[in-house]
Amino acid sequence: MRACRIWLPILLLLAPQAWAQAPVRLSEACPPSFEKLADGTCQLRTLYDFYDSPEAHGGLRASLPAEPARYTPEQIDLGRYLFFDPLLSGRGDLACASCHQPAKGLADGRAQALGVRRADGSRTPLPRATPSLWNVAFLKRWMWDGSEKSLPAQAQRPLFSPEEMANTPEQLVRSLNAAPGYPPLFQQAFGQAPSVDTATRALAAFQSTLVSFNSRYDRYVHGDSSALTAQEVRGYNSFRGFVGRCTQCHIPPLFTDSELAVIGLPNAAGQGFDAGAGKGSSDPALLGAFKVPTLRNITRTAPYFHAGQAQTLADAVHFYNDTRGHAAPAGVPLKLHWHIHMTRGPQLSAQDEADIVAFLDSLEDELLLPRTPDAVPSGLKPSTTLDAESP
Repeated sequence: MRACRIWLPILLLLAPQAWAQAPVRLSEACPPSFEKLADGTCQLRTLYDFYDSPEAHGGLRASLPAEPARYTPEQIDLGRYLFFDPLLSGRGDLACASCHQPAKGLADGRAQALGVRRADGSRTPLPRATPSLWNVAFLKRWMWDGSEKSLPAQAQRPLFSPEEMANTPEQLVRSLNAAPGYPPLFQQAFGQAPSVDTATRALAAFQSTLVSFNSRYDRYVHGDSSALTAQEVRGYNSFRGFVGRCTQCHIPPLFTDSELAVIGLPNAAGQGFDAGAGKGSSDPALLGAFKVPTLRNITRTAPYFHAGQAQTLADAVHFYNDTRGHAAPAGVPLKLHWHIHMTRGPQLSAQDEADIVAFLDSLEDELLLPRTPDAVPSGLKPSTTLDAESP
């Protein structure tokens, strides 16, 4: 049985005629909330388009940053099929959606992610959590350590990581060209045969449509004063006020500044110190630095922080009020973020903390959650979990 798992991609390449054929057509329509422009690409439309300034820092009506790229409906839809297709992994048993699960906030609900299957059938444990992909196109850097600088590069990296999807560029191209359903779709979307470049661009195209700007908070911003409860309004005022100052990093409307920050978290259970962006860097300011995550749909993505150090939102909020910066391992010379490097915390009461947690619930919005395809062009079963994948 182990041999079958190990040699699955080779067997598939040798016998493509045995694959189940999934009739697939790419959509010519842009996803909901996107407008098709004259050049054939899709442009996101939200009420934030009516606001001028991208700088909010606690204010309500700030515009969104410019999207880095636009894509056609066909490129987006091709990326959707690829995102759910286990063919992209080296052993044909792991899709992007296996870890970025729609049912779990486009994360996986684990403190640390799991990667490629090992010889004993278990999966390789990874040192960090699976980050959510909501609003990923608007970021300035990607990965927990900020090491990728473009959306396509972010999409490509796990494909060829030996610990994650364990594919190679050569095998990926062979697999896509050998699957009868894919070459015509790549021709339709890009006018050329499958390649590493077009595959990762398609994944980036799809991921650029994973947007969340229709929460109760957004309705409140746009004028619906009844959208938030009294407790949530109190929580937002604490969140953005001088005492809490959460918006120093979690800036609306993205609820992240996409910057790196050192907050002095404890080591993850069973792990040593994670240097984050400081690994391999001579800059002491990057030691222990991690990218500030978005808080959009935060209620769906427990546990929290880069390696699941907080089990609940209440735990995460309390960290900033109590342990902030003081949980770092002894002897590690961290240059803490200025807002963390304070002798005392923000002095939030227990009620203030509860109000902030209540406010964070108002950021939940999965209206534009992507539809899982019934079938993918490889003929493999679309994957949305690590627990129900191809053997």
